[in-house]
Amino acid sequence: MPKVIFETLDGERREVEAAADISLMEIALAEGLEGIDGECGGACSCATCHVEVNAKWWAAVGKPEDMELDMLDFCEELTEHSRLGCQVKMTDALDGLEVKIVGR
Repeated sequence: MPKVIFETLDGERREVEAAADISLMEIALAEGLEGIDGECGGACSCATCHVEVNAKWWAAVGKPEDMELDMLDFCEELTEHSRLGCQVKMTDALDGLEVKIVGR
């Protein structure tokens, strides 16, 4: 089972096991991680699951598509490695993925 490492809003690192094909948003919600609200339920229409992918994982995760980019425009702390957690699905290839929760 792949693992993802979340950096929480208070700077704590939390390593979490996650089934493949589950989104970062779903994982964070199941773990009760603050800063991930997922108000739209993963429909890519609210930007309440904003994360920053660690630069060394950027190529593996991939760039956001146009719809996600449109929603990311609503994020205050947008970075070059910003993604919406609902759009990043865990795979075995992403085992060890590191992301920082940015929140709204």
